[in-house]
Amino acid sequence: MPSKNIVKQWDLPAYYHVYNRGAGGNVIFSDSEDKYKFLSLIKRYITPVTERDKADELYPYCPVEVLAYCLMGNHFHLLLYQEEHTSSISDLMKSVSTSYTMYRNRKYKSQGHLFQSIFKASLIRDEAYFKHITRYIHMNPRTYKTYKWSSIGAYIGDSSVLPVNAARVNDMSPAKYLTFLEEYESNKAELELLKEQLAL
Repeated sequence: MPSKNIVKQWDLPAYYHVYNRGAGGNVIFSDSEDKYKFLSLIKRYITPVTERDKADELYPYCPVEVLAYCLMGNHFHLLLYQEEHTSSISDLMKSVSTSYTMYRNRKYKSQGHLFQSIFKASLIRDEAYFKHITRYIHMNPRTYKTYKWSSIGAYIGDSSVLPVNAARVNDMSPAKYLTFLEEYESNKAELELLKEQLAL
């Protein structure tokens, strides 16, 4: 039986929680340079060709919006939205995963699979899941309020390394969103429910 969320149901317009981890639980982001590279690859493919640097003009364009993200040492989480093509997110993740694996193999003089499997994508249909997914993503690191490698800055009045369209999923003020996150810390049941849904 295939792992949960590997066999995907693509829909339009639709929100997806996309995630993956290193093969065998191994590290996929060893330093800040690795994290920045992964995010820059996402930006490369989601930027329309007319707005790109000359060096990126030949890469395929994937019309996907990034709404939230968090990169940890051995895994990542993305909240993505597609409305033009059912293959947009799949095309984006295949391109990013291939390019990032090639980069990392060159940098660390390694070879073979970097990721545990093909990325997983969970279609968000449930209102409770949709309501809580951004804070689940942002609260992965213990130091989530100041963590550089997530999109939390875009939600609390600052900025993030990869630009995100936070307004599509969040209408709270920065102060209210912080309270929203802090309330989550005292409700472990919701966190465990999400982990169970995602089979993490």
